[in-house]
Amino acid sequence: MFESLVAIDEGADQSALVERIGQLERLKAAASAAQARLTAALDASRRATEAASGIPAARRGRGLATEVALARRDSPARGGQHLGFAKALVNEMPHTLAALECGALSEWRATLLVRESACLDVEDRRRLDAELCSDTSKLDGVGDAALVADAKAIAYRLDPHAVVDRAAKAVGDRNVTMRPAPDTMTYVTALLPVAQGVSVYAALKRQADICCDGRSRGQVMADTMVERVTGRPADEAVPVAVNVVISDQALLGAEQAAAVVAGYGSVPSAIAQKMILDAVTDERSRATLRRLYAAPSTGALVALESRSRLFPRGLADFIEFRDQRCRTPYCDAPVRHHDHARPHRRGGRTSSVNGQGLCEACNYAKESAGWNAATKVDESGRHTAEFVTPTGAHYHSTAPPMPGTPRMPMTAAEIYLNGALLQVIAA
Repeated sequence: MFESLVAIDEGADQSALVERIGQLERLKAAASAAQARLTAALDASRRATEAASGIPAARRGRGLATEVALARRDSPARGGQHLGFAKALVNEMPHTLAALECGALSEWRATLLVRESACLDVEDRRRLDAELCSDTSKLDGVGDAALVADAKAIAYRLDPHAVVDRAAKAVGDRNVTMRPAPDTMTYVTALLPVAQGVSVYAALKRQADICCDGRSRGQVMADTMVERVTGRPADEAVPVAVNVVISDQALLGAEQAAAVVAGYGSVPSAIAQKMILDAVTDERSRATLRRLYAAPSTGALVALESRSRLFPRGLADFIEFRDQRCRTPYCDAPVRHHDHARPHRRGGRTSSVNGQGLCEACNYAKESAGWNAATKVDESGRHTAEFVTPTGAHYHSTAPPMPGTPRMPMTAAEIYLNGALLQVIAA
């Protein structure tokens, strides 16, 4: 069946190709509706099972969003969105679900309606659902922005107080985030109340309007933001710690490889060399060097261990350097918690082998009933983790190798010594 779905007749005429694209889009929407129904059924079944087991209502369903995310090969954060989306569609928005099943709405457009109606009570949400989606012909040709505007207008008419209260509460969600961008750039995003956001942008735009020094408007706005946030010119070093992990060969220019900037990810070694050179040649900088030893054939870091209950700073840093991101499969969130894969209360050691870096949400999900995690160092020296969900599904992750090109295959003596070292670490 799958083969017939993905079969492509490249020799077909253009109208047939366009029709096939449309068919597959409707099929994607129908599959999304089926996933929503299955997700809602799984949630209901899990909660009923846990209720029968005597688990308090407040604790039922914990970790389920992460299970959904793993099954969909998605991040745990997205898993929570998928779960909420499914429950809203199946239980409260039948017309939107039907429109998704027939392909009149895509999963993204259905998500927009779920999001804009989230502040309403169940009865008003059903009224919005019927008004917008009971006649799917009204959805033809409507863009995303127009659909959102219609949903907002209906929501405000049905319950203006709920919409206003939601806007007031949203102020508490203000934050600043960073994520990697192509070509060793970053996106620094600020979520602000509308008045503050508009004023910030207007101030940057005004500076760009009066500056004529050869830089583009965007460059002036970006440089002005850096200068006003840090209090220093955009081209001047800022006294903030930035951890860069790079192999000795790449640092010295003997090879071209990647380096890792903690909290960002991989960068070309030439970029890392320049960052380090700028730091060590700037008298105002306080750059320091720490040596990390890795297995020559795999790049796996040598382990550390502590007798303390909590991971000490050095070991915690080691785990962050090794794991780089949350170890849950498909989760790209930064490491927030240094977790004992085998809990300390059950004899788990405070070691690099038993330790793993997790984001806050994944660590809490892992502690839910029915979850199990195990870590080990494999024969090649790579740190691996296995996660077992309450349904018995197994998922694996492996710590990424350190920057640098793997060396030549190890000699027999090196293999023996490396194996002996791993046995000592795991003992």
